[in-house]
Amino acid sequence: MLIKIYPENPNEKAIEQVVEVLKKGGLIIYPTDTIYGLGCDITNQKAIEKICRIRGIKPEKANFSFICQDLKHISDYIKPIDNTTFRVLKKALPGPFTFIFNANNNVPKLLSSNKKTVGIRVPDNNIARCIVKELGNPILSTSIRDDDDVIEYSTDPELIHEKYEDLVDLVIDGGYGDNEASTVIDCTQGEFEVIREGKGDIAEFL
Repeated sequence: MLIKIYPENPNEKAIEQVVEVLKKGGLIIYPTDTIYGLGCDITNQKAIEKICRIRGIKPEKANFSFICQDLKHISDYIKPIDNTTFRVLKKALPGPFTFIFNANNNVPKLLSSNKKTVGIRVPDNNIARCIVKELGNPILSTSIRDDDDVIEYSTDPELIHEKYEDLVDLVIDGGYGDNEASTVIDCTQGEFEVIREGKGDIAEFL
């Protein structure tokens, strides 16, 4: 199913429809401020396993992100951070960054059996944040990669739908996506270490 949602003013009924799919263990493809993401409810183990099968990876080896609504949401899943880190997050988010933190015990067991860290995102995209707000907890997310290494990321929601319609329950058309991923920053040692250059420049906020 492909549904159109406008990022400037997401339709409440459409957001509720998406959340209904997530609560039933469905998978969605949705827009962010970078590339389109493949997501599910982080509390649904079967849905997480389905995403792992699509990506061909084991849950305990997966580097998924949690899409959160805001900074308060983040603190539910990570160990306490210092004031400096908090100030940088406050300036940089919402934005095109994935911050890696030390995970606390709220991270679903399926994901944290061997992992002590969690990637956190607060995208600058109203659709993604409205979904998380309505759902009441983060979306577990991974990026939609294209089989063509030259393209790397699919940007056209209609083409994404054609490719994934048999694998996911719902694709949101929120307009063309970007083809540049988020910048990934490791914060587990108390420093800001960029481990993947992407769309965001963290230097602007340090």
